[in-house]
Amino acid sequence: MLPELKTTDPAVETIEKETIPQLRFAQEDVLTDKAAIQRRRHDAERAATLGNAYHGKLDIYFRTEDGVIKRVHTTVWATHEEYLTLKSGIALPLRAILSFDFY
Repeated sequence: MLPELKTTDPAVETIEKETIPQLRFAQEDVLTDKAAIQRRRHDAERAATLGNAYHGKLDIYFRTEDGVIKRVHTTVWATHEEYLTLKSGIALPLRAILSFDFY
């Protein structure tokens, strides 16, 4: 295997963070379980701490309005009530995030 190829799930498309502003997200939350929503909030705060203190990257899995799951490998700069701010000032709605993959 070539070093530039990722050994991640090929069913989930990995995108560049710069394409996020062109994506559309559903108005309803992708998570319905209250505990999962709280865990996502906690993980979002942890991701922002990792990004600010260590400039660490992580994978964020999210769902677009058309139901497609995507992955982005990026740094989280801030967590807000309804969205995350990623490196380069790009916003990703929290309601679209399924999970975080910390390394």
